[in-house]
Amino acid sequence: VCVFTIFLFVFSRGEWPARIDIIYTISFIVILVFPVWITLYILIPRYLKKEKHLLFLGLFIVNAAFFITVLWWFYSTVIDMLFPDYYFISYYSKVSLSILFLVALSLIGLIKLSEDWFYFNTNENSRLRAKNQAVELQLSSLRAQINPHFLFNALNVIYALALEQKTEITTAVVQLSDILRYVLYDSNVNQVMLKDEIQLLNKYMRLQQLRQQYPDKITIATTIEHEDFSLYPMLLLPLIENSFKHGLKREKKDAFIHIAIAQKGTEFCIEISNDRFVSDTNMPEDHTGLGLNTVRQNLEIVYPNAHKFTITETKTTFTVVLQLFAIPKSIAHDTSMSHH
Repeated sequence: VCVFTIFLFVFSRGEWPARIDIIYTISFIVILVFPVWITLYILIPRYLKKEKHLLFLGLFIVNAAFFITVLWWFYSTVIDMLFPDYYFISYYSKVSLSILFLVALSLIGLIKLSEDWFYFNTNENSRLRAKNQAVELQLSSLRAQINPHFLFNALNVIYALALEQKTEITTAVVQLSDILRYVLYDSNVNQVMLKDEIQLLNKYMRLQQLRQQYPDKITIATTIEHEDFSLYPMLLLPLIENSFKHGLKREKKDAFIHIAIAQKGTEFCIEISNDRFVSDTNMPEDHTGLGLNTVRQNLEIVYPNAHKFTITETKTTFTVVLQLFAIPKSIAHDTSMSHH
């Protein structure tokens, strides 16, 4: 209807349209329908949308040229036979008709592409929102797994101190309070600074050292270029927890945990080695439990194709190495880094 109205105005030259103008416009639109249909439902979906641009352009020109020829033939021969009482020959030249036909065909094709782009963009945004919501839900679930797991281990330390009636229990409660404050309030973001994560690790290690007979067997070495390096929160703690849980045993004098943290430029690396505990049944305990699985899942979401996570086992040692090659991937609404 829109195209008909526009061309009726064009063919009547801005005057009130007569019956001859209506006949001329209807015949023009009827012939235009065929190349438009071919363009919208064959050429665009089969060639243009599949990035066969040259083939699309060639077929579009052939399509337009063929029906322009049909248009010339119709106005020079057929229309006078169908309507002998009218005189059509003086309406428009072949060049003018060809330009109008080609412009109409091109504009309708562009309108179709604009419509497709609008719906594609709308659907893509909806898909991305749904994906981001799913990622946020998964990350929240993974964090929920970390926090109770950590709390369980920390309470075991305090419980052991209480059984032995040690005076360090007050210090342990304060350490746990500081750690929980960080877990509950400071880590609920997409990015934190490396120095904050290292402070968390130090507090956790001091908490664990309170119940160790040989606390000097726990060492940490850091080589950091930028303390404000962005890191995904609560990513390192499960690795440290895993070492204390599976490697460091109070009754073993030669047990150890060695932690090395390095950061330079956009790269970060943490290496954790610990004594490999062997149970009475001479079967090594499983190191790849909840903590390490949680780390793996977080890495796949937040550091896709930008991390390396390796585990090396020998008869006496267990080593975990985590390398990051980028800042954390922003989730959902591109939450900015929070500096605490």
